[in-house]
Amino acid sequence: MKRSSEIRADRLIQALLLLQGRPQITAAELAAELEVSVPTARRDLEALAMAGVPIYPTRGRGGGWRLIGGARTDLTGLTEGEVTSLLIGLAQNGQADPQHVAATRKLLRAVPAPFREGAQRIAEATVRDVAWGEAADVDDPAKVALLQRAIGRRLRVRFEYAGSRGPSSAELVPLMVGSRGARWYLLGAAVSEGADVADEARLRTYRVDRIASLEILGAPGHPPAEFDAAAVWARMVERVEDLRGAVRATVRVEPWAVRALCDRFGPQARLLDDGESLEENGRVRVEVSAHRADALAEQLAGWASVAEVVEPVEIREELRLLGERIAATYR
Repeated sequence: MKRSSEIRADRLIQALLLLQGRPQITAAELAAELEVSVPTARRDLEALAMAGVPIYPTRGRGGGWRLIGGARTDLTGLTEGEVTSLLIGLAQNGQADPQHVAATRKLLRAVPAPFREGAQRIAEATVRDVAWGEAADVDDPAKVALLQRAIGRRLRVRFEYAGSRGPSSAELVPLMVGSRGARWYLLGAAVSEGADVADEARLRTYRVDRIASLEILGAPGHPPAEFDAAAVWARMVERVEDLRGAVRATVRVEPWAVRALCDRFGPQARLLDDGESLEENGRVRVEVSAHRADALAEQLAGWASVAEVVEPVEIREELRLLGERIAATYR
């Protein structure tokens, strides 16, 4: 357990970091941030001033404490590359617990001012999400880091892409990188002709593992006006999930296998009736989905001993045909 002196030392460091990140701060605002009383926060500010930190109070309405002449104290000694790497690690971790949030906030406020803004962009433009079906091999982290660096510096990128319709090349403004399981995706946008601002109407999504010859360009690339990264990512996820879940089937599953099947299908599986009502044979009804009937049948084939498709007839027929092909192959 920390002693009171250690706790106060931690608070003073946090107070200094907050002062570095804002033009000024009031005792009440500091108290709310540190979860202490206003008198305690005021004493902490006075202690910083007495210790030689160049801060001073301004009285009256709109007053508060501020650093003299915008002074800054770099408590980390980190280089830009080191800060970027740390921010990438924190963002890719995907945690949202209070300690993780606090660590991110402290790091951003402690880093040298010249690249604090870029580090903040990287943190906000990186999403770690749940898996879309099967997890692929982990993508090259170097490519993810390079894309994040371009986002932080607001520069365009150029790369070769091995898409489903054949190879192509692309030059765009990278806006976000996000993962679904082990697979990473890039969300980017084309630049309006004669401008350095991206066009949200021309958003594109790319799988990072299909990107080759990636390079950061010297040309500036700014996101569209009022670009909402979280909302755009959510819409993209919903669109992809709808495409992947265009075909649905209801299956009866042995109770002990329900969790394993749901884990396997991920977002493409949901319990019907909350899994509380059992069929007469003791099985639980689960709805699963995929982008095509044959693909769904292939995924369900391996569960034949513990799961039976109730409907639709189309999936049952696909399973029957698949069984006949398997029997013919191994006859």
